[in-house]
Amino acid sequence: MPYKEREIEKKYYSIGEVATLFKVAPSLIRYWEGEFDIIRPKKDKKGNRRFTKDDIEKIRYIFQLVKVKGYTLQGAQEVIKKDQEKVFDKASTVDRLHQIRKFLMEIRDSLHAKSGER
Repeated sequence: MPYKEREIEKKYYSIGEVATLFKVAPSLIRYWEGEFDIIRPKKDKKGNRRFTKDDIEKIRYIFQLVKVKGYTLQGAQEVIKKDQEKVFDKASTVDRLHQIRKFLMEIRDSLHAKSGER
């Protein structure tokens, strides 16, 4: 069987690599970092930003809102805030459903125990 070279997947990307990916200046990425709370890259000991794939997806979302759809920065911030609220609402709903399920299972077990006593 022929040798197939494995593609190495990077964990972190520099600001230059991210800027090149979106065909923008690194200064724009730094600016967006200050304007949008969702962009929080890790920094190494030298202070260089290291972006993860998750960070890049967030930048892609901002890029789509601002550069493609034409939102102002404030408009994009509002959209992102609403989206975060939806995610929070979804998480709290799932948590509440888990609590309800646990409660219902306790009732079921209690009823099974009582029916076994008779």
